[in-house]
Amino acid sequence: MSGLGEGGATGPGRAANAARTAVVWEALAGLLDRLGGGSPLDIVDAGGGTGGAAVPLAELGHRVTVVEPSPDSLAALERRAAERGVRVRGVQGETGDLASLFPEGSTDLVLVHNVLEYVDDPAAALHDVVGITRPGGAISLLVTNAVAGALHRALAGHLTDARALLEDTEGRWGPGDPIPRRFTRRGVLDLIGAAGLTDERVRGVRVFTDLVPGHAWEGDVHAGRHLVELEKAAAEHPELLGIATQLHVTAHRP
Repeated sequence: MSGLGEGGATGPGRAANAARTAVVWEALAGLLDRLGGGSPLDIVDAGGGTGGAAVPLAELGHRVTVVEPSPDSLAALERRAAERGVRVRGVQGETGDLASLFPEGSTDLVLVHNVLEYVDDPAAALHDVVGITRPGGAISLLVTNAVAGALHRALAGHLTDARALLEDTEGRWGPGDPIPRRFTRRGVLDLIGAAGLTDERVRGVRVFTDLVPGHAWEGDVHAGRHLVELEKAAAEHPELLGIATQLHVTAHRP
């Protein structure tokens, strides 16, 4: 899967985007190999939006279904898939609809990226996701990191917001916070354990990318590659997980 999130990163914006996605794609590539050994897999992208992950997965030959509540996003997904010459099934629904949309234990891999922050009950949503995952199958979670959120608020000069975020059980800095919920590493691992998942692996995503100013690599034609390499090296460094903007967790249904 190399290149799906990295290729052609030359300018600051593209370099940052490549670094943001490189860690997740690298993890998914290894997961796909372990699950299918090169054979097509049945993949569900819960809350998959316009297909940023689903379409590249379909290009690799996998059977991908996006479950998404927004009809506008599903229309954009259809256009994106058509432009890339692949088929991705789009279904309108939410995590609570998964049990009615798919047979129990029918899916090899379920993506739940940037979803648990917005659902009413993360534990119930994850339970629904596990229900459609086959024994031995896997789940990929991407969640917003509460500790990094506090760091970013402090660096922006909002010191009282940073303290409030650290003390809030939902990881929010106040009523104006656009994100309904953030997670600590311990919190997301507790969710994983309560859902009965095993073999969890946690990576930090956007450890340095959201901290290093864009002018830091202006004029450096190799900056994009260096930033991707730095993010990959930092992803599993235990002391750096706390400052990663997002946490990427993969786990298996026993």
